[in-house]
Amino acid sequence: MHAYLCRLHPINHSQQLSHNHPITSINQITMSSESKPKVVLAYSGGLDTSVILKWLCEKGFDVVAFCADVGQHHEDFEAVKAKALNAGAIKCVVTDLRKEFVTDYIFEALKCNAIYEGRYLLGTSVARPCIAKEMVRIAAEEGAGFIAHGATGKGNDQVRFEMCAQALDAKLKCIAPWRDAEFIESFKGRSDLLAYCTKHGIPVDAKPKSNYSIDENLFHTSYESGVLEDANETYEESMFKMTVSPQAAPETSTTIELEFVKGVPVKLTNKTDGTVKTDPLELFMYANEIAGANGIGRIDIVENRFVGIKSRGVYETPGGTLLRGAHVDLEGICMDREVKRITEGMGIEFARLCYNGFWFAPEMDLIRHAVDFSQRDVTGVVTMELYKGNIIARGRTSPYALYNPDLASMDIEGGGESFDYNPSDAAGFIRINAVRLKTYAALRAKTQE
Repeated sequence: MHAYLCRLHPINHSQQLSHNHPITSINQITMSSESKPKVVLAYSGGLDTSVILKWLCEKGFDVVAFCADVGQHHEDFEAVKAKALNAGAIKCVVTDLRKEFVTDYIFEALKCNAIYEGRYLLGTSVARPCIAKEMVRIAAEEGAGFIAHGATGKGNDQVRFEMCAQALDAKLKCIAPWRDAEFIESFKGRSDLLAYCTKHGIPVDAKPKSNYSIDENLFHTSYESGVLEDANETYEESMFKMTVSPQAAPETSTTIELEFVKGVPVKLTNKTDGTVKTDPLELFMYANEIAGANGIGRIDIVENRFVGIKSRGVYETPGGTLLRGAHVDLEGICMDREVKRITEGMGIEFARLCYNGFWFAPEMDLIRHAVDFSQRDVTGVVTMELYKGNIIARGRTSPYALYNPDLASMDIEGGGESFDYNPSDAAGFIRINAVRLKTYAALRAKTQE
């Protein structure tokens, strides 16, 4: 089932709070003397969410911690689970969402070549609806009336999590501690968070693991904050997790073939060493591996957040960059010109909606259905060469190719045996299309007299 067709049935909530009344302070919530309210917390095991978990417990909640496995690098989920339980969670649910993330989210973005502001491949944005959907499912299963997250009040993630949750279950209420006046007053900086952990015996690293704020999944790794808040400050090469620098990439290239069926990659063949991948998750992970090894997929940009703030981010998206490049190339041979023009606009709108948190909106459903139609003939094989940060197309073939060598040839007059094309017809075509240009030029000449 497509991710965009799934809606969850509303659950019954014991907490009485107007559907349209946002929770700006946890003190708005009326606690029952009979039973504790239950909240599902998006939990990473890091400093912020560990503090939030304990704080919610102190405020009278039963906390179900939820950890989404979307391909974080070298994450020890058993350790994260143990930490959540030790901090007071009544339960910790770890869900492996990697395959669903690839097939129902990443490949959906790939089919329309989605890219935000011409550069960002939406690595964080496209993961949030996948996580939010599972979070809502767990809330329904656990009978929880609340969800909570550790997103800041300045970022996009608060919008994405909450918009997706509201679309799937409008009765769920969201607790966002970093927008709660009492929480913000209690924790004004990292030192306050660490002191709270020490007081409650929550094990955390006193020294940050990185000089940057990092979000990682199998689609990408992003780096923000810290020294990167200076838009002109460079970064250390050791920062990167998924790619080598183009300068350090191998001196010999890697040649691959990517096969698509209806716009979706179904087979990746490494022509250099013979490796073949067909399982969606394995294919994507291998695309990450070979693209990253060849220094592909790094960008450093300043983007526009939905909340109105400009933000600098450094991203590495090796497999996504490779697959998108191959998909764009294949569309060139088997997609009609006008369909291509229209889908380019839909890809921009898809990216905007995804970035802004409208994954489960009706307009997104409309775009994705239309994109599915546009992809019905996007089937074929693309040959690519990977070399020091570059993706070089070496050939493409499709059983539904609209490209005709005879029609395009400079050595064959007309369209060959299959097409009735007379080059002399172009004279009338040009004259008709020039009418409005001549009219405009005449007007300009008259007004400038």
